[in-house]
Amino acid sequence: MSKNRNHRQDIRKDIRKYGGDILRSDNFKSSAKNIQHSNVSVMKHSMKVAYASMWITRKLRLKCNKEDLVRGALLHDYFLYDWHDDDHRGLKNLHGFYHPGVALKNAMAEYTLTERQKNIISSHMWPLTFRHIPKCKEAWVVTAADKYVSTMESLRLNKLTKTERIRSRIK
Repeated sequence: MSKNRNHRQDIRKDIRKYGGDILRSDNFKSSAKNIQHSNVSVMKHSMKVAYASMWITRKLRLKCNKEDLVRGALLHDYFLYDWHDDDHRGLKNLHGFYHPGVALKNAMAEYTLTERQKNIISSHMWPLTFRHIPKCKEAWVVTAADKYVSTMESLRLNKLTKTERIRSRIK
């Protein structure tokens, strides 16, 4: 039991270490008001994806660049609007296709990104965005973590209940 707790604490520590500036940014915090899946905010979703990505790499003992993994995961849905709003009516059904590009543009305007981080953000909707293929382990991990977290949120299955506390512990 204590090993699992240490494992979770290590993951949260790494998320704070590599993504603390993102977590504290006003734009990232503003994503708490936008819903991603069912009743989960974009901010909470992104934090869950970062946590799940780190968990996957630890469980599978993958050697990944932790900084790129965390930052790419936190910024993968950095589109900064509520895609359910009337302002996006008509585009709502295309959100899955174009939001990675919007997220990348917004992230690049605010942060200096590595090529790996750019690939994580632009390819996380693969295979829907078939022209943007994950090119590194980190991008594949975030893509898989995003699919898992999104499915759990959409079906309202909170298998990641421990990640619900990420928000309060990372700050």
